[in-house]
Amino acid sequence: MSYWKDKHILVTGGASFISSHLVDKLVAQGAVVRVADDLSSGTLQNLEQSISQIDFREGDLRDRSFTRDVMQNVEVVFHLAACHGGRGFIDTHPADCASNMVLDGIVFDEALRAGVDRVAFSSSACVYPVTHQIAPVNGNTIYLREAWADPFKEGCAFADGEYGWAKLMGELTLQAYYKQYGLKSVACRFFTAYGERENETHAVIALIAKAFIEMDPYEIWGNGQQDRNFTYVGDIVDGMMLAAEHIEDASPVNIGTAEHIKIIDLVHKIFEITGFQPNELFFDTTKPVGVFSRAADLTEARQHLNWEPQVSVEEGLKRTIEWYYATHDVTTVAEKLGVLLTER
Repeated sequence: MSYWKDKHILVTGGASFISSHLVDKLVAQGAVVRVADDLSSGTLQNLEQSISQIDFREGDLRDRSFTRDVMQNVEVVFHLAACHGGRGFIDTHPADCASNMVLDGIVFDEALRAGVDRVAFSSSACVYPVTHQIAPVNGNTIYLREAWADPFKEGCAFADGEYGWAKLMGELTLQAYYKQYGLKSVACRFFTAYGERENETHAVIALIAKAFIEMDPYEIWGNGQQDRNFTYVGDIVDGMMLAAEHIEDASPVNIGTAEHIKIIDLVHKIFEITGFQPNELFFDTTKPVGVFSRAADLTEARQHLNWEPQVSVEEGLKRTIEWYYATHDVTTVAEKLGVLLTER
């Protein structure tokens, strides 16, 4: 029997990309799910598979009375609500990203007051020091280890922008609630998630969208040599659920792949799957690209969760491209792509 059967769950921000997939899986495993979302970036369409089986509450979790209300009779909180987006968004909306510290503090405090059994927090690889995410030196590729991001260790607190700092402070707050009150919790550090229901502010969907409208010259932000460990959303959801089940001491755990993939190589995979081949590539080095290199060390996830990603980037891209092409209109995407790349 599933660990989640009949468990009363709150998913904050549950109408967004990753969280809606989480809701679907929890419902499928027999959980009693409540979703709290202000629909500032999420949509009810994302929840169409499960909407008839969940308790949906629309509201702002920064409103303490709303948060207190949705915490009632909840056993586990999956806290994914946040002001976030792709690199184009987080680099141009620093104050919005910093506001996550207020949101996280209220959610954790009300979870404690409501007697919630445990909290699973969606953190980010952006908590890692940017000094560990530079171009490989002498071919020595780096895999980020959980212990390398820690505000209490010298040299381990140099997060990636306001968004990364807010997530790191969220982790610190969660650890404080565990130390002082024994609130069981885990911080799941997500790495470059992609998949169905994601929007164009993130690299994979942005690159698919440009192939979809047959952009030529085809625009790539940066020089194409940056790399990421692209992680399919289904794997992210599986990892987070296992983390919530098995880790209670507010420790962080990486939820991502251990595979460095260059942006230019990802682009060529997209061309191969879509059948689109532009005459020219345009590398726009004026656009924000973030750190140079990022991938996860999975030692902790393998040891404590017996988990690692199962979906290859080729398979994940095929699924995502099939979804995008089936659900989007070429004319609409072409007209709005400039805005879609930088907004939530």
